[in-house]
Amino acid sequence: MATKDGKLSLNALIAMVVGSMVGAGIFNLPGRFGAATGPFGAIIAWAIAGTGMYMLARVFQTLAAKRPDIDSGVFAYAKAGFGDYMGFLSAFGYWLGSCLGNVFYWVLMIFGDGSSVIAIIVSLCGIWAFHFLILRGVQQAAFINTIVTIAKLVPLFVALLIMIFVFNYQQFAENFFGGVGMPEKSLVNQVRDTMLITVFVFLGIEGASVYSRFAKKRADVGTATILGFLGVTGLMVAITLLPYAAMPQATMAGLQQPSLAGVLEEIVGHWGAVFISIGVLISVLGAYLAWSLICAEVLFAAAKSKDMPRLFAAENANGVPANALWLTNIVVSLFVISTYFSQDAFNFMLDMTSVTALLPYLLVAGYGVLIAQRGEGYEATPGERTGDLIVAAIAALYTLVMFVAAGLQYVLLLAVLLVPGTILYFWARREQKLRLFSPAELIVFAVALVAGLAGAWGLISGAIVP
Repeated sequence: MATKDGKLSLNALIAMVVGSMVGAGIFNLPGRFGAATGPFGAIIAWAIAGTGMYMLARVFQTLAAKRPDIDSGVFAYAKAGFGDYMGFLSAFGYWLGSCLGNVFYWVLMIFGDGSSVIAIIVSLCGIWAFHFLILRGVQQAAFINTIVTIAKLVPLFVALLIMIFVFNYQQFAENFFGGVGMPEKSLVNQVRDTMLITVFVFLGIEGASVYSRFAKKRADVGTATILGFLGVTGLMVAITLLPYAAMPQATMAGLQQPSLAGVLEEIVGHWGAVFISIGVLISVLGAYLAWSLICAEVLFAAAKSKDMPRLFAAENANGVPANALWLTNIVVSLFVISTYFSQDAFNFMLDMTSVTALLPYLLVAGYGVLIAQRGEGYEATPGERTGDLIVAAIAALYTLVMFVAAGLQYVLLLAVLLVPGTILYFWARREQKLRLFSPAELIVFAVALVAGLAGAWGLISGAIVP
């Protein structure tokens, strides 16, 4: 919780990481993995994803220690390493992806099998109820997030204990290399089919870094990131693997979402599904609160560093970035309303939320490589440079592999979202009477513009179907 001076303690920062990471995705893991692969492929997938994301968590920890002067690190590291425009793209992309993720939560929680006017109205009421809660103070919202984080972990741990108790080794062995009745596909394809899922469930690993300016101790940012990551990763791996010992893989693959509810219903009956569904509701609300805080904070911090118009740097009497929060929830509301006209909004937002996070993650890892090469912050600990350089390089490579796994169409769709946002960059640069682009940044903008036009043409022609 917040300390008396308004700062966030280590426990509160850990809760921010856990609250950001443990959302709806973890309750959907059994069905999504069951449809893709058996336990053997799942272990390989988690080994790849866990290693890559652990390296990224280590980079966040290192940067918090070596560059303690940089706050709200997700985009600020990109700016420090690659210039103003890349910092802006990182901030805007991360913010917009977070907005899409917030819409995903309301679609999952309220819409059911499809959008309706009533569902949209209920979602809008929820969005603005959270809006006015957060306006009362970030520390108060962070305290509520800590309570909700504890509450939503309870059903997950109960589910784990039940699945451990009924563990059937023979069933697990039958599913290990792919269960009976599952379509034949190579192990590489099985693992690849899980990659975007793992990116989505790891989103939020940077939760403590985003709120670094509120940390009581700077070192707590890195500690919270690692501890939160390790705890949630162990939980996600267990939630993925244990259902293979409770039912055939084909049954897992056919479970409706949230699939963990279906697993528990198979084991203990209908009350298990109801119990997990309550956990999903609490989890989604908690994750939405955490991500609303993150959205506003990123926009506010970008405005404070003059990467966004100064309008969004304003705070209310409670220290909340009110204008940033207003814009965030207006955009989220517009996305929610747009779902009325789209049958594919759910999958589009799920995939794009994952892909938009990859650019900021790549730039953070790249900055980790740069400072290790240059020796920035290593004056007192030169022996750490080589190890940190290897860790950052692996994190960057992992993120690039995730871009490849996502596919070209999602990269083009990312450009479609980023290019219009450059208007805000124009606005901010005009306010400061600064040159718009350096030569290198002009090349980046030109590439982004071409990719955005290609993506837009793909949408218009039907070549890309979101």
